[in-house]
Amino acid sequence: MNPKYQPLFEPLTLPNGIQLANRFTLNPITTNASTAEGYVTEEETRYAERRSKSAPLQVTTAAYIEDYAQLFEFGPSVRDDSFIYGLSKLAESMKAGGAKAILQLTHAGRFAKVSLKDYGVVYGPSYMRLKSPMEHDVLEMSQRKIEHVIQQYGEATRRAIEAGFDGVEISNAQRLLPQQFFSTFSNQREDEWGGILENRARFGIEIVRAAQEAIDNSHKKDFILGFRGTPEETRGADVGYTVDDFNQYIDWLLEAGDLQYVALASWGHDIFRETVREGQHKGRLVNEVVYEHLNGRVPLIATGGINSPDKALEALGQADMVGMSSVFVTEPDFVQKLAAGQEDAIDLGVSLEELEDLAIPHKAFKDLVEFMDFGGSLPQETRDEFRRLSEQDSTSYFKAYQ
Repeated sequence: MNPKYQPLFEPLTLPNGIQLANRFTLNPITTNASTAEGYVTEEETRYAERRSKSAPLQVTTAAYIEDYAQLFEFGPSVRDDSFIYGLSKLAESMKAGGAKAILQLTHAGRFAKVSLKDYGVVYGPSYMRLKSPMEHDVLEMSQRKIEHVIQQYGEATRRAIEAGFDGVEISNAQRLLPQQFFSTFSNQREDEWGGILENRARFGIEIVRAAQEAIDNSHKKDFILGFRGTPEETRGADVGYTVDDFNQYIDWLLEAGDLQYVALASWGHDIFRETVREGQHKGRLVNEVVYEHLNGRVPLIATGGINSPDKALEALGQADMVGMSSVFVTEPDFVQKLAAGQEDAIDLGVSLEELEDLAIPHKAFKDLVEFMDFGGSLPQETRDEFRRLSEQDSTSYFKAYQ
């Protein structure tokens, strides 16, 4: 190994005593590999097993917790006990190489496009009239609905435990429902779930509390509870919440649950280099501000645009771990090659001949192209190749795959 990259291979011990072999994590990315009903498929487990040695901590794509929570058309579901068996196969595949498998629990709220298509309705913290993807209403969640969703997070945690996962991750990032409650842009409520910061944080806090209760009831002392959030929300000159608001939120979450890590995520290129746009920390690295605030209480995971050994090393300067997603789609052996001193052999490209070895589900290309364009983590020629593959029909794809 090149000594330069040695810091990336220092072991890390989580607060609950679990030791991870290095500082890499596999980030959530949609593969569109589940059935339309949300059941895990063999394609999904093959993809996971191929990457089971990619990083010591691995997080699934968004698993939706109830019917009105679905983010991706062919994403996995954890909404009732019938999904436990398939999820157990996914957990088993992720753990085949020794990794800790984390199930990401999500609710898309007003962005639940599949729910809008299936049921003609979506929910959010406040009423809204939106025009995309079609003109529709976002219904304000009642007290009963809020309590039901919080309960579903707890039940989803129980199912993850029964399925054999090593942990769950509550995603508050990238405009999912907990962030919708935390944001002043989307939360206009005047009750105990809106208004002042503590009220807007209440939904996320109660979700973490429900997940922690499920963990406590299982008596699994080494189960990992993670949290993923977007640390600052701005729209032009308008601020939905500041990084100071986010840091206060994390403090409250740490009181509600035994968090083992906090991951930062947002939209755009090289997010790990994002600087604070408003407030007293303006101009400083966002990750640095959060990292300093955590002060070693819980590990911080940096994400967003980390696609080379040098970027990983740079990101580790303001975090305890680095998360990658797109990179592992085309180069599952990134970490192993780097550890062996073969960084020049790391290849972020893709060719038709490699598809069988990479085990990329054929439905993945449609959404992968969109997300890879957002983040720009893979070279333009690789994204163009994925775009070409996404335009092929299934028959052509499988002929090429075989």
